[in-house]
Amino acid sequence: MTGTLYVVGTPIGNLEDLSLRAARILRSVEVIAAEDTRSAEVLLTHVDALGAVNRARRLVSYFEGNEAERTKELVAALEAGDHVAVISEAGMPGVSDPGGYAIAAAIEAGARVEVVPGPSAVLAALVGSGLPSERFMFVGFPPREAGARRELFGTLRNEVATLIFFEAPDRVGATLADLADAMGDARDASLGRELTKLYEEHVRGTVRELATKFAEVSPRGECTLVVAGSRETQTEVDIEAELRRLLGEGLGPKDAAQRLVVVTGKPRRQLYQLALSLQRER
Repeated sequence: MTGTLYVVGTPIGNLEDLSLRAARILRSVEVIAAEDTRSAEVLLTHVDALGAVNRARRLVSYFEGNEAERTKELVAALEAGDHVAVISEAGMPGVSDPGGYAIAAAIEAGARVEVVPGPSAVLAALVGSGLPSERFMFVGFPPREAGARRELFGTLRNEVATLIFFEAPDRVGATLADLADAMGDARDASLGRELTKLYEEHVRGTVRELATKFAEVSPRGECTLVVAGSRETQTEVDIEAELRRLLGEGLGPKDAAQRLVVVTGKPRRQLYQLALSLQRER
């Protein structure tokens, strides 16, 4: 008999949001694999005060750098009959956090996988934004590199679902500016920060208004961006004609290609090569 792998959602800020079920499982398992053992110890101190604890329990680190190798140990523990819980620093393991390796490996090994739901920054930010919630798309963290980020936003320009992104505080301003360039200044948006914590805040406005607000001063704490979906009828851009127009206005091939990246979502290299070809024709 193999053990059970519990994928446990943990508080994203407020410890009172931990469910009774999650607390019971964390007290009873033999192994807890934690993204950050220091924050896990704080959580477990709170959990252990609620009831009897499995004294054979082990706490091990499980983060991006050791996830693949540590998964082998977790599977071995499951095969030995131990029950294992995977927790991230905050929120649900496997969603922009370590956990995917362990889940896939446990399934392959024939172990039972049980998901214990918990607080969600995605849903908290979405509901708090006041934007439509009937259909939404969680995108995760946008690329750090500006060109790749703009290409991504170009592909999402005509998406009708409300869009949700995680972002680091020091990149919020640049990301909002790229969103405004790709989707238009007037697109409604909301920045949720410090969700469930004492200083929780939802800053609402257009993407350009938020980009201006956070251009010089980064917000504090964990940030979740919510952006309204497109309400415009999707139109196909005539890429060649648009490049000819931009080249005719005096832009170089590099700048013309970059301008279209955020509108079309096409790869920068592809647009640049076409722009070079059109410039040679001119």
